[in-house]
Amino acid sequence: METDKKDLSGLRSRLDDIDAQIVRLYEERMDICAEVAEVKIATGKRVLDREREVSKLTTLKAQTHNAFNSKGVEELFEQIMSMSRKLQYARLAESGASGRLPFIEVERLDTEQARVVFQGAEGAYSQLAMEKYFGDRVDCFHVDTFRDAFNALDEGSADYAVLPIENSTAGTVSQVFDLLVEFEAYIVGEQVIRVEHCLMGLPESDISRITTVYSHPQSLLQSARYLNEHPGWKQIGMQNNAFAAARVRDDADPAQAAIASERAADIYGLKVFEKGVNQAEDNQTRFIIVSNQKIFLRDSGHVSICLEVPHASGSLYHMLSHFIYNDLNMTKIESRPIEDRDWEYRFFIEFEGNLSEPAVRNAIRGLREEARMLRVIGCF
Repeated sequence: METDKKDLSGLRSRLDDIDAQIVRLYEERMDICAEVAEVKIATGKRVLDREREVSKLTTLKAQTHNAFNSKGVEELFEQIMSMSRKLQYARLAESGASGRLPFIEVERLDTEQARVVFQGAEGAYSQLAMEKYFGDRVDCFHVDTFRDAFNALDEGSADYAVLPIENSTAGTVSQVFDLLVEFEAYIVGEQVIRVEHCLMGLPESDISRITTVYSHPQSLLQSARYLNEHPGWKQIGMQNNAFAAARVRDDADPAQAAIASERAADIYGLKVFEKGVNQAEDNQTRFIIVSNQKIFLRDSGHVSICLEVPHASGSLYHMLSHFIYNDLNMTKIESRPIEDRDWEYRFFIEFEGNLSEPAVRNAIRGLREEARMLRVIGCF
């Protein structure tokens, strides 16, 4: 046993010597990479040279003596090359050669003369979010669909749109993510609203007469526990909770009910049968404030981007490493399938920071060079 300990100690000592050499050679390599960055700054060449990297990896793998080492060398040098690129991106940023992001920093949003659009009808949670953000005297109008809201921004009939992006229990509103890519629209703010769903119907009706319930599909999901207690009720999804309340009023059928906000009941003259039918007491919906202008508030603390990665092993991992290298805290990531490209996905990422910060600009520069597509969709 004592002999084994001595052998292990000797092996570890040899490993320590090799590791010290690796560290010395790594630093020497990075010094040369810094010189490469200076050349690229002077000549305007791109940092990423994918063809050279692939060729280099092929050569290095061929110098190994078995398949295991070949794979290990490939992973090792992928990381070394990644760190080299990040160093070069940082040097470009320090020299001012990384370029400026086409967003204008502002002290505050111009809301006094603004016209705001929200999706739904009067009494929708989107309206509550809008009034909390802009005030109850805001010049506003509503539209039927999320696409209609984006069209209003696109054609200039609205300066801002208020749209739901995620709920704390039901998850994200995927259609809004897709539309943020399709349209030239940018997130400039956010507002969180506490959600309390109410079951409501005609004043002359009561729960015992209900056979059909209308609401947005997410609201039905959020109220699933309550609705499961009434298995005989038919559930019908609507574009918006306020639309559901309006439908019950307009149909004037005592067998119909809606799940919506208490304010919607007041607006459409309905009677609240039960409050808080959503199972989560701390149910919140986050709304985004969207503009057609590339602007951001000076005190903004979050950045939202969208990117597509090469359809290859490790692509997303390498993209996310830019956040680690620049000490940026990623707070959210969502994936959406890319139309007409089977099993390929577009990623929406939010992280802490401001577009004016060097670390943020450096990360975005690296991501833009290495991603198939990158778009900054807001700073808020």
